[in-house]
Amino acid sequence: MSEEATVNVQVDGTWIQVPKGTRMIEACKQAAAEVPHYCYHPKLTSPGNCRMCLVEMGMPPRPAPGEEPELDKDGHAKIGWMPRPVIACANTVAEGMGIRTDSPLTRECREGVMEFLLINHPLDCPICDQAGECTLQEYSVEHGKGESRFLENKVKKPKSVEIGPRIRLDDERCVLCSRCVRFTREVVDDDVLGFVDRGSHNVLTVHPDRPLANNYSLNTVDICPVGALTSEDFRFQMRVWFMRETESICTGCARGCNTLIGSREGKIYRQTPRENNDVNSAWMCDEGRLGFHYLNSDARLTEPLVKDGAGHRPIDWPEAIRRAAEGLAKYRGGGLAVVASGRMTNEELYLARTLAETLGAAAVDIVKREGEGDGYLVHADKNPNTAGARAVLKLRSPGSKLKAIKKGIEDGSIKALLVLGENLLKAGFEEGTLKNLKFLVSSHLLANPTAKLSHVVLPGAGFAEKRGSMVNATGRLQRLNKAVEPPGDAREDWETLQDLNRAVDGLDGVGEIADVFAEMAERVSAFKGMSLSKIGGGGVHLIDTDERVPLLEREAERVREGLIVG
Repeated sequence: MSEEATVNVQVDGTWIQVPKGTRMIEACKQAAAEVPHYCYHPKLTSPGNCRMCLVEMGMPPRPAPGEEPELDKDGHAKIGWMPRPVIACANTVAEGMGIRTDSPLTRECREGVMEFLLINHPLDCPICDQAGECTLQEYSVEHGKGESRFLENKVKKPKSVEIGPRIRLDDERCVLCSRCVRFTREVVDDDVLGFVDRGSHNVLTVHPDRPLANNYSLNTVDICPVGALTSEDFRFQMRVWFMRETESICTGCARGCNTLIGSREGKIYRQTPRENNDVNSAWMCDEGRLGFHYLNSDARLTEPLVKDGAGHRPIDWPEAIRRAAEGLAKYRGGGLAVVASGRMTNEELYLARTLAETLGAAAVDIVKREGEGDGYLVHADKNPNTAGARAVLKLRSPGSKLKAIKKGIEDGSIKALLVLGENLLKAGFEEGTLKNLKFLVSSHLLANPTAKLSHVVLPGAGFAEKRGSMVNATGRLQRLNKAVEPPGDAREDWETLQDLNRAVDGLDGVGEIADVFAEMAERVSAFKGMSLSKIGGGGVHLIDTDERVPLLEREAERVREGLIVG
């Protein structure tokens, strides 16, 4: 960065250089100086209404004509400190500015603000879902007085109010930071929240005729610094300090929003957005974050099955792999086809491609899955890895070969079919068509009509039960990480496909998915020079596409206008 674009700022006695126009709170963050705050959020405008970020500020006094400014030991002009504090969230730095975040004045200000915030706050921390993630708790310990001088009765406000299908409001806990109000107004254009009444009776409320029901409503729970807004889905399910958080991505559509998966003892309790300014900023849609519940379905397939008369019976994995491999190999060549899924990882798609090539499959394709985008984050392509499938399976138009596969089954030219992660009866195939097959192998998470017709059923793993990589709609390669183990004897799909490959070609297998990625990177040009570890937590841009993220473009415009930090 050029010298003209930076200014010298002193933070707690240490001089640093920061970009011109930086907000004071961000300059302090760069200097590793904590400035507590409630209303400030870098993705939202700064109203400066909580006053928790008050700091001491100073500037060099203007010297008299003909005089030189007095310098300190570092060679900077000495700072004259203002007698009144200023808010750090809405003020920007200037050349020679001084900031004190831990002076007697700032400590006294924070104690005063905390005392006011706690006057009417209820003592229900033991039953509050925000416990463990509550900045009011944290700041009351770090910056509070440790005692209350308030003797009057607390003002009572509405508690446990349903303000939308997925959100519950407790007004007594609200600190009036307005983060939720600004999010709905500025980010998702759904201006339904606001404050009514005055003074100690000031409360957050929802429009009487419009509930907080937009597809991004649960982001208000994430940014609420206290327990005023809680999720109906997660409410009273698990204490956050008991959960393990795993970095991963959402597989609800081709956007690939970055997530944190909260789990404990093999069960997923919630999924929240993880900040990535190249993918989803700090937000995600409600549909995506709640889309993990099928992993706990009673319909999960938990052991390999083989057709036995009119039904199925369980078998062990070696026997299942042997039967599947022998049955598919019997019809190798033009008598076999493979239907994979755009919900599979790149590694799984590569192993499926390898198996199809070894068996000389007549066709390989995926099921196209489309819906509606929303102009924010939700993408119209509901397959999370269509771009990866294009690259790995060499597909020009995903889904275009399905009609030919269906026709081949009907006319008897295709006698065996391997279906991976799809229920074909939802993809335009009829039960009668699949009954024409001599041999059908399917892999899926849930019991479904295709599995019911299959000669061998192989139980698979969900997105949170396996590792791998995917490429999102903008061409960004991202990593999927395992949060929990698959149920019962279900296995990660790459392991199943590898065993099928080895049963067919007789070669030695690899023991790690990183080795599968390395093998894929050698054979698929789009992945040249990459490894699973190089992807990192934020992903790597891999393929050039014309895709843009509407929400990110609007956010960038607001950053250029100086409305938000971003």
